[in-house]
Amino acid sequence: MKNNFFAVISRMKYINRWALMRNTIQENLSEHTLETAYIAHVLAVMRNKRHGGNVDPERCALLAMYHDCTEIITGDLPTPIKYYNPEIRDAYGEIEENAKNKLLGYLPDDLKDEYEPLFVPTEKEKELWQLVKAADKISALIKCIDERNMGNNDFKKAESSTLVAIQRLECAEADEFLREFLPAYGLTLDEQA
Repeated sequence: MKNNFFAVISRMKYINRWALMRNTIQENLSEHTLETAYIAHVLAVMRNKRHGGNVDPERCALLAMYHDCTEIITGDLPTPIKYYNPEIRDAYGEIEENAKNKLLGYLPDDLKDEYEPLFVPTEKEKELWQLVKAADKISALIKCIDERNMGNNDFKKAESSTLVAIQRLECAEADEFLREFLPAYGLTLDEQA
């Protein structure tokens, strides 16, 4: 059906993340995407201000807004399953590609070319997509910290493996975010004020 793209996108709020984990507070795809966009934006700003970069922070935030939209169709496949072995990873890649095409098919033909780059990373925007990936991982780490701070130790291993994944990205801006902003996530509202 044509022209139902945004109605489908609005369903992000119904896709819960962390399906294999006991959650103290549910997190849906829409919430995760917004947080990822905020973080991607600041990572791009940091790249420009501190590292001599020349990237578009607003474009980075926009890419982050759409980075997980295919999960509206595929659901949130847990990371341990998604990357269990090369065959599953490749099969999931194909499923994700089909989901991208399905979503783009919900747009009028004259708009598709504007939205396709939001789903299909291009070489031109490789640097932005790397920042989005870092922001995505940081958002996951924040979820783990929130859960642990609420006494949910089910997220302890996920927290440590996510931190390692962020460090492996070798993204200076992500490392700076962890040093400068992450400690505040462990504070109460009164302590943050």
